[in-house]
Amino acid sequence: MTQQPYLSVRNLSKHFKPAAFSRGAVVKALQDISFDIPRGQVVGLVGESGSGKTTIGRSVLRLIEPTSGQVMLDGVDVTTLSGAQLRRQRRKMQYIFQDPFASLSPRMTIGQVLTEGLDIQGIGTRAERRARAEKALMAVELPVDAFDRYAHEFSGGQRQRIGIARALTLEPDFIVADEPVSALDVSIQAQVINLLRDLQTRLGLTMLFISHDLAVVEYICDTVIVLYLGRIMEMAPAADLYARPSHPYTRALLSAIPSPDPATRPQRQILTGDIPSPANPPSGCVFRTRCPFAIGACAGEVPALREVAPGHLRACIRDDIL
Repeated sequence: MTQQPYLSVRNLSKHFKPAAFSRGAVVKALQDISFDIPRGQVVGLVGESGSGKTTIGRSVLRLIEPTSGQVMLDGVDVTTLSGAQLRRQRRKMQYIFQDPFASLSPRMTIGQVLTEGLDIQGIGTRAERRARAEKALMAVELPVDAFDRYAHEFSGGQRQRIGIARALTLEPDFIVADEPVSALDVSIQAQVINLLRDLQTRLGLTMLFISHDLAVVEYICDTVIVLYLGRIMEMAPAADLYARPSHPYTRALLSAIPSPDPATRPQRQILTGDIPSPANPPSGCVFRTRCPFAIGACAGEVPALREVAPGHLRACIRDDIL
Protein backbone atom coordinates (compact mmCIF):
# COMPACT_ATOMS: atom_id res chain seq x y z
CA MET A 1 0.00 0.00 0.00
CA THR A 2 1.43 3.37 -1.05
CA GLN A 3 1.79 5.82 1.83
CA GLN A 4 -0.07 9.09 1.40
CA PRO A 5 2.43 11.99 1.17
CA TYR A 6 2.41 14.33 4.13
CA LEU A 7 2.53 17.35 1.82
CA SER A 8 1.06 17.23 -1.67
CA VAL A 9 1.23 20.27 -3.95
CA ARG A 10 -0.74 20.20 -7.19
CA ASN A 11 -0.71 22.74 -10.05
CA LEU A 12 0.37 25.59 -7.77
CA SER A 13 0.62 28.96 -9.50
CA LYS A 14 1.26 32.44 -8.14
CA HIS A 15 0.86 35.60 -10.22
CA PHE A 16 1.55 39.04 -8.80
CA LYS A 17 -0.63 41.76 -10.27
CA PRO A 18 0.87 45.22 -10.90
CA ALA A 19 0.16 47.91 -8.36
CA ALA A 20 -2.90 50.11 -8.82
CA PHE A 21 -2.48 52.65 -11.63
CA SER A 22 0.71 50.88 -12.71
CA ARG A 23 1.35 49.86 -16.31
CA GLY A 24 3.46 46.88 -15.27
CA ALA A 25 2.71 43.36 -16.47
CA VAL A 26 1.51 40.47 -14.35
CA VAL A 27 4.51 38.68 -12.81
CA LYS A 28 4.15 34.91 -13.20
CA ALA A 29 6.25 33.85 -10.23
CA LEU A 30 5.06 30.23 -10.23
CA GLN A 31 3.51 28.17 -12.99
CA ASP A 32 1.89 24.76 -12.48
CA ILE A 33 4.11 23.43 -9.67
CA SER A 34 3.40 19.88 -8.42
CA PHE A 35 5.38 17.71 -5.98
CA ASP A 36 4.98 15.51 -2.90
CA ILE A 37 6.90 15.18 0.36
CA PRO A 38 6.58 11.86 2.23
CA ARG A 39 6.26 12.07 6.00
CA GLY A 40 9.60 12.55 7.71
CA GLN A 41 11.56 13.44 4.57
CA VAL A 42 13.31 16.62 3.40
CA VAL A 43 12.77 18.02 -0.09
CA GLY A 44 15.11 20.74 -1.34
CA LEU A 45 14.27 23.61 -3.68
CA VAL A 46 17.22 24.99 -5.64
CA GLY A 47 17.65 27.53 -8.41
CA GLU A 48 18.93 31.01 -9.11
CA SER A 49 17.47 34.10 -7.47
CA GLY A 50 14.08 34.79 -9.01
CA SER A 51 13.34 31.13 -9.69
CA GLY A 52 10.39 31.03 -7.28
CA LYS A 53 11.82 29.10 -4.32
CA THR A 54 10.64 31.42 -1.55
CA THR A 55 7.31 31.99 -3.30
CA ILE A 56 6.62 28.25 -3.13
CA GLY A 57 7.50 28.11 0.57
CA ARG A 58 5.29 31.05 1.47
CA SER A 59 2.43 29.90 -0.76
CA VAL A 60 2.45 26.43 0.80
CA LEU A 61 2.03 27.95 4.28
CA ARG A 62 -0.48 30.57 3.06
CA LEU A 63 1.83 33.42 4.08
CA ILE A 64 0.92 34.65 0.62
CA GLU A 65 -2.17 33.53 -1.26
CA PRO A 66 -1.65 31.20 -4.24
CA THR A 67 -3.36 32.25 -7.46
CA SER A 68 -4.45 28.68 -8.12
CA GLY A 69 -3.65 25.12 -7.17
CA GLN A 70 -4.03 22.81 -4.21
CA VAL A 71 -1.88 22.27 -1.11
CA MET A 72 -2.74 19.18 0.93
CA LEU A 73 -1.06 18.98 4.35
CA ASP A 74 -1.69 15.71 6.19
CA GLY A 75 -4.87 15.20 4.16
CA VAL A 76 -6.23 18.73 4.69
CA ASP A 77 -6.52 21.20 1.79
CA VAL A 78 -4.78 24.27 3.23
CA THR A 79 -5.94 26.49 0.36
CA THR A 80 -9.60 26.14 1.43
CA LEU A 81 -9.10 27.06 5.08
CA SER A 82 -9.77 30.43 6.66
CA GLY A 83 -10.16 32.01 10.08
CA ALA A 84 -10.02 29.64 13.04
CA GLN A 85 -9.51 26.57 10.83
CA LEU A 86 -6.39 28.02 9.23
CA ARG A 87 -5.11 29.20 12.61
CA ARG A 88 -5.44 25.68 14.05
CA GLN A 89 -3.70 24.19 11.01
CA ARG A 90 -0.79 26.57 11.50
CA ARG A 91 0.17 24.62 14.63
CA LYS A 92 1.38 21.89 12.27
CA MET A 93 3.40 24.11 9.92
CA GLN A 94 6.08 26.67 10.72
CA TYR A 95 8.64 28.82 8.87
CA ILE A 96 12.33 29.45 9.50
CA PHE A 97 13.28 32.79 7.94
CA GLN A 98 16.45 33.63 6.06
CA ASP A 99 17.53 36.70 8.05
CA PRO A 100 17.72 35.81 11.76
CA PHE A 101 18.01 39.45 12.85
CA ALA A 102 15.25 41.03 10.76
CA SER A 103 12.80 38.29 11.78
CA LEU A 104 13.25 38.95 15.52
CA SER A 105 11.69 42.06 17.05
CA PRO A 106 14.29 44.12 18.93
CA ARG A 107 11.58 45.26 21.37
CA MET A 108 10.63 41.74 22.48
CA THR A 109 12.55 39.46 24.80
CA ILE A 110 13.44 36.06 23.42
CA GLY A 111 10.82 34.62 25.73
CA GLN A 112 8.14 36.84 24.21
CA VAL A 113 9.30 35.86 20.72
CA LEU A 114 9.13 32.16 21.51
CA THR A 115 5.79 32.23 23.30
CA GLU A 116 3.99 34.57 20.89
CA GLY A 117 2.66 31.71 18.76
CA LEU A 118 1.53 29.82 21.86
CA ASP A 119 -0.31 32.94 23.06
CA ILE A 120 -2.06 33.33 19.69
CA GLN A 121 -3.06 29.66 19.67
CA GLY A 122 -4.23 29.82 23.29
CA ILE A 123 -1.96 26.94 24.32
CA GLY A 124 -1.20 26.35 27.99
CA THR A 125 -0.81 28.56 31.02
CA ARG A 126 1.91 31.18 31.28
CA ALA A 127 4.13 28.70 33.14
CA GLU A 128 3.48 25.98 30.59
CA ARG A 129 4.30 28.32 27.72
CA ARG A 130 7.57 29.28 29.39
CA ALA A 131 8.39 25.60 29.90
CA ARG A 132 7.82 24.94 26.19
CA ALA A 133 10.02 27.87 25.21
CA GLU A 134 12.82 26.75 27.51
CA LYS A 135 12.57 23.23 26.10
CA ALA A 136 12.93 24.67 22.58
CA LEU A 137 15.98 26.70 23.65
CA MET A 138 17.63 23.57 25.00
CA ALA A 139 16.78 21.71 21.78
CA VAL A 140 18.77 24.28 19.77
CA GLU A 141 21.62 24.20 22.33
CA LEU A 142 21.05 27.63 23.87
CA PRO A 143 20.92 28.32 27.63
CA VAL A 144 17.48 28.78 29.18
CA ASP A 145 18.54 32.20 30.55
CA ALA A 146 18.24 33.44 26.94
CA PHE A 147 14.51 33.63 27.69
CA ASP A 148 14.85 37.05 29.38
CA ARG A 149 17.36 38.59 26.97
CA TYR A 150 17.02 40.47 23.66
CA ALA A 151 18.02 39.58 20.10
CA HIS A 152 20.86 42.14 19.91
CA GLU A 153 22.66 40.30 22.70
CA PHE A 154 23.25 37.26 20.50
CA SER A 155 25.47 36.46 17.53
CA GLY A 156 24.07 35.72 14.06
CA GLY A 157 24.34 31.98 14.55
CA GLN A 158 22.65 32.19 17.95
CA ARG A 159 19.85 34.33 16.51
CA GLN A 160 19.21 31.72 13.84
CA ARG A 161 19.03 29.09 16.57
CA ILE A 162 16.41 31.28 18.24
CA GLY A 163 14.50 31.39 14.95
CA ILE A 164 14.60 27.60 14.82
CA ALA A 165 13.46 27.42 18.45
CA ARG A 166 10.52 29.70 17.64
CA ALA A 167 9.46 27.29 14.91
CA LEU A 168 9.68 24.37 17.34
CA THR A 169 7.62 25.80 20.22
CA LEU A 170 4.31 24.85 18.57
CA GLU A 171 5.68 21.33 18.02
CA PRO A 172 4.93 21.33 14.27
CA ASP A 173 5.12 18.36 11.93
CA PHE A 174 6.14 20.41 8.87
CA ILE A 175 8.73 23.18 8.53
CA VAL A 176 9.74 25.40 5.63
CA ALA A 177 13.39 26.39 6.06
CA ASP A 178 14.04 29.36 3.76
CA GLU A 179 17.78 29.83 3.15
CA PRO A 180 18.38 29.20 6.88
CA VAL A 181 22.18 29.56 6.73
CA SER A 182 22.79 31.97 3.84
CA ALA A 183 23.11 35.00 6.15
CA LEU A 184 25.66 33.28 8.42
CA ASP A 185 29.44 33.09 8.34
CA VAL A 186 30.76 29.96 6.67
CA SER A 187 32.25 28.79 9.98
CA ILE A 188 28.79 28.86 11.59
CA GLN A 189 26.80 27.42 8.69
CA ALA A 190 27.89 23.82 9.27
CA GLN A 191 26.88 23.99 12.95
CA VAL A 192 23.36 25.20 12.11
CA ILE A 193 22.93 22.69 9.27
CA ASN A 194 24.00 19.84 11.53
CA LEU A 195 21.56 21.08 14.17
CA LEU A 196 18.71 21.15 11.64
CA ARG A 197 19.57 17.68 10.39
CA ASP A 198 19.67 16.33 13.95
CA LEU A 199 16.33 17.96 14.87
CA GLN A 200 14.69 16.72 11.68
CA THR A 201 15.77 13.14 12.38
CA ARG A 202 15.08 13.19 16.11
CA LEU A 203 11.66 14.85 15.86
CA GLY A 204 10.59 13.15 12.61
CA LEU A 205 9.97 16.49 10.93
CA THR A 206 8.83 16.81 7.33
CA MET A 207 10.72 19.69 5.74
CA LEU A 208 10.84 21.87 2.64
CA PHE A 209 14.41 23.19 2.49
CA ILE A 210 15.11 26.22 0.29
CA SER A 211 18.67 27.06 -0.69
CA HIS A 212 20.91 28.27 -3.48
CA ASP A 213 23.80 26.24 -2.02
CA LEU A 214 23.71 22.86 -3.75
CA ALA A 215 26.38 21.38 -1.48
CA VAL A 216 24.18 22.04 1.57
CA VAL A 217 21.12 20.63 -0.22
CA GLU A 218 22.98 17.43 -1.09
CA TYR A 219 23.89 16.98 2.58
CA ILE A 220 20.45 17.43 4.13
CA CYS A 221 17.82 16.57 1.49
CA ASP A 222 16.26 13.29 0.37
CA THR A 223 14.85 14.71 -2.86
CA VAL A 224 15.83 17.80 -4.86
CA ILE A 225 13.65 20.00 -7.07
CA VAL A 226 15.40 22.30 -9.54
CA LEU A 227 13.45 25.47 -10.37
CA TYR A 228 13.90 27.98 -13.15
CA LEU A 229 11.69 31.01 -13.69
CA GLY A 230 8.78 29.56 -11.72
CA ARG A 231 8.79 26.10 -13.31
CA ILE A 232 10.27 22.75 -12.31
CA MET A 233 13.14 21.71 -14.59
CA GLU A 234 14.15 18.50 -12.81
CA MET A 235 13.16 16.48 -9.75
CA ALA A 236 14.91 13.38 -8.41
CA PRO A 237 16.27 11.64 -5.32
CA ALA A 238 19.29 13.64 -4.20
CA ALA A 239 21.84 10.88 -4.78
CA ASP A 240 20.54 10.25 -8.30
CA LEU A 241 20.34 13.92 -9.26
CA TYR A 242 23.90 14.68 -8.15
CA ALA A 243 25.31 11.55 -9.78
CA ARG A 244 23.30 11.73 -13.01
CA PRO A 245 21.88 15.22 -13.65
CA SER A 246 19.66 15.11 -16.72
CA HIS A 247 18.57 18.68 -17.42
CA PRO A 248 21.08 21.17 -18.92
CA TYR A 249 20.21 23.72 -16.25
CA THR A 250 20.89 21.24 -13.43
CA ARG A 251 24.22 20.33 -15.01
CA ALA A 252 25.20 24.00 -15.15
CA LEU A 253 24.31 24.52 -11.49
CA LEU A 254 26.19 21.43 -10.34
CA SER A 255 29.26 22.34 -12.37
CA ALA A 256 29.56 25.53 -10.31
CA ILE A 257 29.91 23.70 -6.97
CA PRO A 258 33.49 24.21 -5.65
CA SER A 259 35.50 20.99 -5.37
CA PRO A 260 38.57 20.50 -3.17
CA ASP A 261 39.96 18.09 -5.74
CA PRO A 262 40.42 19.70 -9.19
CA ALA A 263 40.70 16.25 -10.76
CA THR A 264 37.12 15.40 -9.80
CA ARG A 265 35.65 18.79 -10.67
CA PRO A 266 33.24 18.60 -13.66
CA GLN A 267 33.87 20.93 -16.55
CA ARG A 268 32.27 24.28 -15.77
CA GLN A 269 29.20 25.00 -17.89
CA ILE A 270 28.66 28.75 -18.13
CA LEU A 271 25.14 29.95 -18.84
CA THR A 272 25.04 32.93 -21.18
CA GLY A 273 22.72 35.86 -20.62
CA ASP A 274 20.57 36.71 -17.63
CA ILE A 275 17.49 35.00 -16.27
CA PRO A 276 14.48 36.54 -18.11
CA SER A 277 11.87 38.61 -16.32
CA PRO A 278 8.93 36.60 -14.91
CA ALA A 279 6.76 39.44 -16.19
CA ASN A 280 7.74 38.49 -19.73
CA PRO A 281 8.88 34.84 -19.75
CA PRO A 282 9.97 33.13 -22.98
CA SER A 283 7.39 31.09 -24.85
CA GLY A 284 7.60 27.32 -24.69
CA CYS A 285 10.44 26.18 -22.47
CA VAL A 286 11.38 29.09 -20.20
CA PHE A 287 15.00 27.95 -20.13
CA ARG A 288 15.44 27.90 -23.91
CA THR A 289 16.98 31.40 -24.17
CA ARG A 290 19.99 30.21 -22.16
CA CYS A 291 20.04 26.52 -23.07
CA PRO A 292 22.98 25.34 -25.24
CA PHE A 293 20.78 22.54 -26.64
CA ALA A 294 17.72 24.63 -27.59
CA ILE A 295 16.09 23.97 -30.96
CA GLY A 296 13.23 25.67 -32.76
CA ALA A 297 10.60 23.36 -31.27
CA CYS A 298 11.54 24.52 -27.75
CA ALA A 299 9.83 27.87 -28.42
CA GLY A 300 6.47 26.30 -29.18
CA GLU A 301 6.01 23.68 -26.49
CA VAL A 302 6.01 23.86 -22.70
CA PRO A 303 7.82 20.62 -21.76
CA ALA A 304 6.01 18.37 -19.34
CA LEU A 305 7.82 16.67 -16.47
CA ARG A 306 8.59 13.19 -17.76
CA GLU A 307 10.20 10.25 -16.00
CA VAL A 308 13.65 9.54 -17.43
CA ALA A 309 14.58 7.01 -14.73
CA PRO A 310 12.66 5.58 -11.75
CA GLY A 311 11.66 8.58 -9.62
CA HIS A 312 13.71 10.94 -11.78
CA LEU A 313 11.74 13.55 -13.76
CA ARG A 314 12.81 16.36 -16.03
CA ALA A 315 11.12 18.96 -18.25
CA CYS A 316 12.77 18.80 -21.66
CA ILE A 317 11.48 17.78 -25.10
CA ARG A 318 14.86 16.41 -26.19
CA ASP A 319 15.66 12.79 -25.45
CA ASP A 320 19.04 12.91 -27.17
CA ILE A 321 20.79 14.91 -24.43
CA LEU A 322 20.28 12.44 -21.58
